[in-house]
Amino acid sequence: QVQLVESGGGLVQPGGSLRLSCAASGGTFSSYTMGWYRQAPGKERELVALITSGGGTYYVDSAKGRFTISRDNAKNTMYLQMNSLKPEDTAVYYCNAPLGGVYRFGWGRGTQVTVSS
Repeated sequence: QVQLVESGGGLVQPGGSLRLSCAASGGTFSSYTMGWYRQAPGKERELVALITSGGGTYYVDSAKGRFTISRDNAKNTMYLQMNSLKPEDTAVYYCNAPLGGVYRFGWGRGTQVTVSS
């Protein structure tokens, strides 16, 4: 059973950068489209970016031009490079593999990103 572990979050000032990682254990996600999601306090979890098994990418409008999603299938790891961070990016960030309206894997614990001066 695949377990997902997110890491790389932290406290950063507005305009700063962070690189998040999503590592899989107990299996592989190399053949699946993967996504980064986030959940801010009091809000529902939302999509941030997707990457197909072949490297095709999709970003929500708020992430375009600032975030870059990538993956290393050999390492069973996915990344999210976040630049020009804004306070509204503050959230817990998660990774998973979307499958229609559901997800292939259980949710990990996420990694907290806080953007504040």
